[in-house]
Amino acid sequence: MDYSALAELLYPEITETREQMEAKFPPRQLPEGAKVTRMAPSPTGFMHLGNLYGAIADERLAHQSGGVFMLRIEDTDQKREVPGAVGIILDVFDHYQLRFDEGVTRQGEQGAYGPYRQRQRARIYQTFAKWLVQQGKAYPCFCTEEELAAMRERQAAEKANFGYYGKWAVWRDRPLEEVKARLDAGEAFVLRFRSTGDPEKRVKFTDLVKGAMEFPENDQDVVLLKSDGIPTYHFAHVIDDHLMGTTHVVRGEEWLATLPVHVQLFQAMGWKLPKFVHTAQLMKMDGGHKRKLSKRKDPELGLEFYQRQGYCVAAVKEYLLTLLNSNFEDWRLQNPDAPLEEFPFTTKKMGNSGALFDLEKFNDVSKNVISRMDAQQVYGLLTAWAKEFDPDFYALLTRSPEYTMGILSLGRGGKKPRKDIASWSGAKEYMAFFFDELFTPAAPDPEERLTPAQQKAILEGYLPLYDPADDNGQWFEKVKALAAQLGYATDMRAYKKDPAAWPGSVAEVSGVLRMAITGRKNSPDLCDIMKLLGPGRSLERLRRAAENL
Repeated sequence: MDYSALAELLYPEITETREQMEAKFPPRQLPEGAKVTRMAPSPTGFMHLGNLYGAIADERLAHQSGGVFMLRIEDTDQKREVPGAVGIILDVFDHYQLRFDEGVTRQGEQGAYGPYRQRQRARIYQTFAKWLVQQGKAYPCFCTEEELAAMRERQAAEKANFGYYGKWAVWRDRPLEEVKARLDAGEAFVLRFRSTGDPEKRVKFTDLVKGAMEFPENDQDVVLLKSDGIPTYHFAHVIDDHLMGTTHVVRGEEWLATLPVHVQLFQAMGWKLPKFVHTAQLMKMDGGHKRKLSKRKDPELGLEFYQRQGYCVAAVKEYLLTLLNSNFEDWRLQNPDAPLEEFPFTTKKMGNSGALFDLEKFNDVSKNVISRMDAQQVYGLLTAWAKEFDPDFYALLTRSPEYTMGILSLGRGGKKPRKDIASWSGAKEYMAFFFDELFTPAAPDPEERLTPAQQKAILEGYLPLYDPADDNGQWFEKVKALAAQLGYATDMRAYKKDPAAWPGSVAEVSGVLRMAITGRKNSPDLCDIMKLLGPGRSLERLRRAAENL
């Protein structure tokens, strides 16, 4: 076979050589140790937690090393592309404050290694495809869908491995004349890689997460260019990562199955492989068993879930870092106020088995993150969320910014700040008793230790003692005196030794007041709450609660 003649027959319009094309993408001039990473989503319209999980690893590896973080759009599969999907991708990464140095932007593209949309790089791929044909490493295949389906049926009958390889690679060695006849007849073809792999042989490989591993050589003659001249993912990412100088490829471990193909393609091109970082899949517990997060079953997989629920960006990123690096939580304990950018992210601390996503733990992380914010930060983020997702709540929050700031300041700051808010949607339930429009008086509790008559006596006994000028100490001394007057224990140590000796303790007395004012058993300091509500509303709630008993 005259491979040069075959290459000219297939790609007569490609006149540039491999060397000329590579000269357009010179090696990057970066500091020693700088990493070049890329985020390369498909424009399908659905951005999920796994995308963000990998992107955080990409961004940290690049930026903390003085390298480059790129956004490349892998749009080779037009059937799956959704109109406006690139805008969704950009919106997501803007929202999560992940800064790209190069790639696709709303204003066009920025960077010297574009285009950054794969469909616009067709001529680049075809140039290297032509070179592979010239080397006898690729060939055209004119098999129809029907012929491939019939081949698969024969393979099933013979219990052979499925695929296009060996004796099943029927177009691998067809003569040049037959190829020309098919082209003259206007038949479409795909370009296939001529694999020299032997599945009985093993390839040794080192992944930065999985460590040393082995896998069988690839023997499949995979498709490199589809019939429209657009590459498959396998071929496109090899070309792009080489030309763009990608040093580290971060992707999910589900891609491990295709690694033999990619290693073989890099070798066929004579190029150095980038470092591969195969991240553990995101899992969850379901009925006592681990399973992958599912788009169909788990709303928390979609990134829209976090925006709609009102989880702040810092909390989402912080929780994902706990999954990405096993030492992050220890670092956070030692550096409670440090920005995430100061954490020394490393592939050495990435787990090589399923990363367990736990929504309950995520809520705890989120509470910690919000508890470290000052009231002004919380107000800004909360009102921004409410304006978009809960306009009625937004109207209440902004009716008196000073009042809302007072609410958000309760229990904030100090060594042990309160951790009441996990999400902005949850903030509405937490803050409800501060707004008459949302306040729901407590319903009778059948498990309440005190009888309605005892509760009524506490409320009526406190009413004449209430003084809005009291500070916290004075307020509690009055509650304590009332408790003693009504026969309740005021010494908690004595009460715990013999609780049957009293109808209750001062804790129950203050609890009755708390339920009357807030409608709940747990809240910030009650004296502070009553000061915010003011004497009018505080007395009204106390009287109403007494009347309803």
